[in-house]
Amino acid sequence: MNEIFSIAGKTAIITGGSGVLGSNIARGFLQAGAKVFIVGSRQETVQKALDELSPLGTVAGSACNVLNIEELKQVKDKVLNLWGNIDILVNAAGGNIPGGTLTTEQTFFDMKVEDFDKVVDLNLNGTVYPCMVFGEVMAKQGKGSIVNVSSMAATQALTRVPGYSVAKSGIEIFTKWLATEMSLKFGDKIRVNAIAPGFFIGNQNRAILINPDGSLTERSQKVIAKTPMRRFGDISELNGAVQFLCSDAASFITGISMSIDGGFNAFTSV
Repeated sequence: MNEIFSIAGKTAIITGGSGVLGSNIARGFLQAGAKVFIVGSRQETVQKALDELSPLGTVAGSACNVLNIEELKQVKDKVLNLWGNIDILVNAAGGNIPGGTLTTEQTFFDMKVEDFDKVVDLNLNGTVYPCMVFGEVMAKQGKGSIVNVSSMAATQALTRVPGYSVAKSGIEIFTKWLATEMSLKFGDKIRVNAIAPGFFIGNQNRAILINPDGSLTERSQKVIAKTPMRRFGDISELNGAVQFLCSDAASFITGISMSIDGGFNAFTSV
């Protein structure tokens, strides 16, 4: 393997690390030789992830509310006590909630404001706050890589998910802003980028993409029709891009959002 692409020996924190996306990235990092600290909202799900991941390498974790600065600082101290530094932060915490997704019969005016607020808070501030706490360690070290998680909903008006779309759009500009801030004030060894996954089947979107009998919903059929590769992604197909962005091979890349979408974002279907 070309060492420029290696993340072996690096220390990574992955928020949302007990979820489908985060635990998959954690698995890929461990297989690549990184040390991983996973953060999840509930201790039981964190422990389950640790049990599954521990045979693969050096991994630890704890429950933490990513919207609580003090809890994030406690995680920071744990990681520094364990391994002495923080090289990588992946902000995979987020997702939608049932009340944040409009049904086909609902309009914008039926949306509950409290559900909108919850989705925006979790996805946007749930990325900003970890960047503040763990990014400060990188600023003091003079090196580090942050990868945020955007979405196709940030660049295109996907129906039914207003709060999620607003939050992910915010992550796109926040990524650019923080990349600029870090480089100008703390040096070119600190980079901030994002990935923008296309459509992957997970627990949070299964109900609107897959019918109970396993067939594609009408929404799924529209997604596949707009995806030139004519399929959903496999969650493991995110790993190469994330690891690349965290490696020295991406040393002159900051402030970008990389689409991993089978061509969805490029295709107009006309």
